[in-house]
Amino acid sequence: MEEIKTISTIKKYEHEDELPSDDRKLLTLAREAVSSSYAPYSHFHVGCALELNNGVIIKGSNQENIAYPSGLCAERVAVFSAGANYPEQPIKAMAITVKAENYVVQEPIMSCGACLQSMSEYELKFKQPMRIILQGETGAVFIAEGLRTFLPFMFWVDELQRQPKS
Repeated sequence: MEEIKTISTIKKYEHEDELPSDDRKLLTLAREAVSSSYAPYSHFHVGCALELNNGVIIKGSNQENIAYPSGLCAERVAVFSAGANYPEQPIKAMAITVKAENYVVQEPIMSCGACLQSMSEYELKFKQPMRIILQGETGAVFIAEGLRTFLPFMFWVDELQRQPKS
């Protein structure tokens, strides 16, 4: 038996004022997107803002439905909008923030697995990692350079394109 360890590096900023101006701007836009969230069941509002390589900013917010699987997370709302409207533009960076109705979220919240996989498709498509900026309602900000930070063993299409056995 061999033990395999993975290491993920995330930059932690104690306050958003420490961020580079582009990251701070994207985080502010994600916070604005929270206001368009529709979360009557979870009361947990998520906002996302992403920047494409061409400088276009796209916002998304979670949209719930009483039939839970029919709703959509903020990240996928933004990513799918980018793919539909700007299919040839890679995603450069994405900021995600949250707001709960009954308490203050003081720590960054990670995207769900479905969102991470959807985001990874765009890294794969364009062969370019995206910068991911996470913050709760207040508090520290986490920044990761690409999806492999969160999914080090994620399934990539390379596994489907290997040469057949001889």
